[in-house]
Amino acid sequence: MTTAKTDGAAGEGPAAPASPAGPRERARLRRRAARRRGGGWWPYAFLAPWFVGLFGLTIYPMLDSLYLSFTDFDLLTPARWIGGQNYTHMFSDDPVFWDSVHATLLYVLVSVPLKLALALGVAILLNRPLKGIGVYRAAFYLPSLLGGAVAIAIVWRQVFGGDGLFNDFLGWFGVKGQDWISSPDTSIYTLILLAVWQFGTPMVIFLAGLKQLPRDVYEAAAIDGAGTLTRFFRITLPLLTPIVFFNLVLQVIDGFKTFTPAYVVSNGTGGPLNSTMLYSLYLYKKGFTDLQMGYASALAWVLFLVIAGFTAVNFVASRYWVHYDD
Repeated sequence: MTTAKTDGAAGEGPAAPASPAGPRERARLRRRAARRRGGGWWPYAFLAPWFVGLFGLTIYPMLDSLYLSFTDFDLLTPARWIGGQNYTHMFSDDPVFWDSVHATLLYVLVSVPLKLALALGVAILLNRPLKGIGVYRAAFYLPSLLGGAVAIAIVWRQVFGGDGLFNDFLGWFGVKGQDWISSPDTSIYTLILLAVWQFGTPMVIFLAGLKQLPRDVYEAAAIDGAGTLTRFFRITLPLLTPIVFFNLVLQVIDGFKTFTPAYVVSNGTGGPLNSTMLYSLYLYKKGFTDLQMGYASALAWVLFLVIAGFTAVNFVASRYWVHYDD
């Protein structure tokens, strides 16, 4: 009996239960557990403004717009539920809708490749250790800061008008000009030219990507006798494909949302003959000029789905031409 008690005291028997912790110890343990979980409620307190903006300024307006797209709503009277009539009318009985789709697709499919090509070319030229290169980079980026302004769109309309500077320039070579803005065959291309002129943002992104390319690869290629074009197509372009993909997605989305140049250059009409009736301009006219806010909401959701579809296609296609480090 004595031996058993001695062995138990020595730790060979079952351990005695620990005494319950006091209030201070329990509070200390709760604080330690909260720190392990990420700080308790403090992160959510700091994120509260973002959550308010997300739900109050994004999610709720989107859901409300989705509801309005199934109604007849003119901003003056209560919305009246009409089901899918807005969408049915849009695709079957609205020729201006299809004009806007045609103008927008032409605008995006032509302006985006030209803008990216020009931005990459200028970025390669500016990726040189030249004296005062920062001034040149700032000068080439300046159009992107100014291009979206109403004042620039007004100047653009004057430049390509019948008595504009572009026709004066053509006159030096004996070429008779025309009113490029008023011609349905050329008006959309003036908007495309304005979009291409704003190549500064993708240029800066390309320039940042060029700075990250390994120099030793170019040195090895030069030793092997690779020329400038070979180095560009075999080294520069493949290594830049993630940057090209990033710029492509951003510019496609931005192209579908273009509004200000089309509104200002066409004086808000989308003419001539709806040739500059970009989708965002048509959406604006239906909502705030014709007061057909339900129909405008349906147009907005179609635009959202189209942009999401183009983005998804870009991501799927990127598997076959975008090359990452792995």
